[in-house]
Amino acid sequence: MNVNGRIHKYGDNVDTDVIIPARYLNTADHKELASHCMEDIDLDFTKKVKEGDIMVGGANFGCGSSREHAPIAIKHSGISCVIAKTFARIFFRNAINIGLAILECPEASDKIDNGDEVTVDFDTGVITNVTKNETYQAEPFPEFIKDIIRADGLMNSIGKR
Repeated sequence: MNVNGRIHKYGDNVDTDVIIPARYLNTADHKELASHCMEDIDLDFTKKVKEGDIMVGGANFGCGSSREHAPIAIKHSGISCVIAKTFARIFFRNAINIGLAILECPEASDKIDNGDEVTVDFDTGVITNVTKNETYQAEPFPEFIKDIIRADGLMNSIGKR
């Protein structure tokens, strides 16, 4: 299982209110949520992001409220994977539950720059920065998490059993 895309990079402590501002939480429409993803820190994000792109954050990515709207907005904006130094634990769980691939890798977070082209191999945890010809090692997903991501979320994964 691999993804390849261009990087959209953000810093430390990107909270769920920045990922999807609270003023948009009155909708359950995933594409509507995605249309406002990151707009309070990157007004042009939704214009720049392309299907398969990758988001990189610093430490404590997804901190704040426990709403699932944040990983849903990221996933439906076209982002295929989020790499960060660390994730807030509730965001981590919500992301996996909805089938958004996320990897913790401090080295990748530090060395990857906005606009770089990156490939991620979920089976090995190898992150390849094609732009810089560098590789970084993240912990690969356990099989049960790969199954959830392949099924597009926990509920779909359970339904297939």
